[in-house]
Amino acid sequence: MSEAVDATRGALSGERAWLVGGAIRDRLLGRRAPAELDDLDVVVAGDTAAAAKRLARVGRATAFSLSDAFGAWRVVAPGGGWQVDLTPLASSTIEGDLALRDFTVNAIAEPLGGGDAIDPFDGRADIAARRLRMVSRGAFEADPLRTLRLARLACELELAIDEDTAAAARADAERIEAVAAERVFAELKRIVVADSALRGLALVDDLALTERVLPELAALRDVQQSDFHHLDVYDHTLATLAQLIELERDPAAVLGEHADAVAALLAEPLADELTRAGALRFGALLHDAAKPATRGVAPSGRVTFFDHHARGAELAYAALGRLRASERLRAHVAALTRHHLRLGFLVHERPLSRRAVFRYLSASEPVGVDVTVLSIADRLATRGRNADAAIAAHLELGRELLGEALRWRAEGRAASLLRGDELSAELEIPPGPRIGALLAELEEAQFAGEITTPAQALARARELVESERTA
Repeated sequence: MSEAVDATRGALSGERAWLVGGAIRDRLLGRRAPAELDDLDVVVAGDTAAAAKRLARVGRATAFSLSDAFGAWRVVAPGGGWQVDLTPLASSTIEGDLALRDFTVNAIAEPLGGGDAIDPFDGRADIAARRLRMVSRGAFEADPLRTLRLARLACELELAIDEDTAAAARADAERIEAVAAERVFAELKRIVVADSALRGLALVDDLALTERVLPELAALRDVQQSDFHHLDVYDHTLATLAQLIELERDPAAVLGEHADAVAALLAEPLADELTRAGALRFGALLHDAAKPATRGVAPSGRVTFFDHHARGAELAYAALGRLRASERLRAHVAALTRHHLRLGFLVHERPLSRRAVFRYLSASEPVGVDVTVLSIADRLATRGRNADAAIAAHLELGRELLGEALRWRAEGRAASLLRGDELSAELEIPPGPRIGALLAELEEAQFAGEITTPAQALARARELVESERTA
């Protein structure tokens, strides 16, 4: 048995206490062996504070209160090796406590002191059948977040949803609008980053939750595109996510020599318990969010979405704000949306000048690598007219710019050949926007290899100022 279970049993041997919830479920599903149970939920019939402090002493761990209102405590081992959440018995009996839980697979208890499992709602049978079933019809009324958790557990655990349970969730779907946004986002994140994210999002949609949890995604349905696309915006968005997931699984198939470096970057933690890969998945879901609002038809009959990247950045930022995401995640996903078209605009300029490469890297910083990957996934999901040739050209340029973006990220911007105050003094121009524009031009010329010394930079600046005067 695991260290967490041993410590808990030793500390609470004199208590009426039961192991409940996910640890039992996952063990019965074969997802974790008994020795791997390091995240436990325990129900205590007595004083949870005293029990938590006793467990902390036995396990040489730290105990702290999670909720004064509900009497919940958490004990965490040094270094986060294991964790035990202790909650008070919610009824006069353990059977009554289990009756208040969400799904039968989570409504199984095992006495810490030993003895048969307590399974009043046949949760073990549902586990054997790989089925998610509500404990009672009141489960969703008691906590409307359970409607979204139903989809999350189904996709994470690869379980089928009992039809009566699905019907009850649909009937109570609107209640999720009253749930705190932070709780909704916590469940949504886990769906979006799951291996079976596409199935999870399909379940969210089937349970009538998409328009309530992520209305920006629901609004894309039936928005038709030009003949360069083979799907409406909603299905194209999901296809982009599917391509992104495939790139995560096998980056070498598309990204070639850059696969390992990209995979390492996307594995880095970013914000809100998401890696850069997780944030990129939200970028895929929101990159075309403004297409419904920007759709137009040109005199030629071609469908257009002018400025959807800029307006989409605003929508993405607002959507994640509504979900109470951090400022860092909001800004990151907004930047992905704002810049996702840049690579495509450059395809017809190949071979790219060094100046064009600089402008791409400078404009898309700090998401240059991420947005290049998003652009590749977006292009792979676009298979309308002339798709094969367009995809081949896009991928060729994408791989080129990935190499540039990875080097830019590793090395950073080159130190400027001249400082602003130096330039101001030499040219007798006061500090301000004009000096800033000159410095930007010099930085671009330096990246392109046109100037390499301070003297050359100053000479170029003088030429620019003189040309302005004679223009």
